[in-house]
Amino acid sequence: MRPSHRPTLLACFLALGCAVMLWFAYDWFQGRFLRAFSQHTAVFSGDPLSLPADLAGPGAIRLVHFWDPACPCNVGNQQHLSELVDKYAPQGVEFYTVQKTGSQGRLPATLSNLKTLPALPGSSQIPASPAVAIWDRSGKLAYFGPYSEGLTCNSSNSFIEPILEALSVGRAVDATHTMAVGCYCPWAESSK
Repeated sequence: MRPSHRPTLLACFLALGCAVMLWFAYDWFQGRFLRAFSQHTAVFSGDPLSLPADLAGPGAIRLVHFWDPACPCNVGNQQHLSELVDKYAPQGVEFYTVQKTGSQGRLPATLSNLKTLPALPGSSQIPASPAVAIWDRSGKLAYFGPYSEGLTCNSSNSFIEPILEALSVGRAVDATHTMAVGCYCPWAESSK
């Protein structure tokens, strides 16, 4: 009696079919949810930035979050920004947001308590987002730049916590010109 090869052949076709289905599922997931990380270098200069007249001058430490709803890089820092609000708002830090002009979108519910500024003097000249500007209690710009360097942002690689800690205890900070490699999207409209 000859053993039948049908069960073996059927098992091979099933295994091959499962492998093909898994490959297509992986490819779909990668194309839909994963973005390639480009080594984008951004040079941030806070020289043109200033607070609106009603916020300028002495007061609380003020943090302004610049964001573009269409930028996939926001996802990496919004949880971190939410943690910053939870930690520093009770200490008197005021949080504001500036959305890229002409863009459509909303911040997640966890960030709905940020005060919205329609525009900030000089904000049209910033190079990339997400970005952050921090003014000290005297009203002087202390920091302007990215939240962190690299693909993601959290408290272990953030530039923001050390700045806020220093300002909270009254130490002077002057970090208004920064350069970093990370996940950023262009902010200023190209002049093509």
